[in-house]
Amino acid sequence: MRNQIRKLYLSVGEAVVHLRHPEWGEGTVVEEMNSTVPGGLSMVRINFKHAGQRTFDNNIESLWCCYHAGVRRL
Repeated sequence: MRNQIRKLYLSVGEAVVHLRHPEWGEGTVVEEMNSTVPGGLSMVRINFKHAGQRTFDNNIESLWCCYHAGVRRL
């Protein structure tokens, strides 16, 4: 099994919107969590104006990445 390198999409402080949930309003990345295990998870916590905090996968190489779920930078 080869080591997988995470490619991060978002960083703390970035402003975002969710294309599938425009009613959530604008969000800000408030936390980034990265596993120390090679190939482990990378998550971001986003605080949306009208929906509160939501947590997403932050590895652009993952099919579950927040980018593929509809989160876009402003």
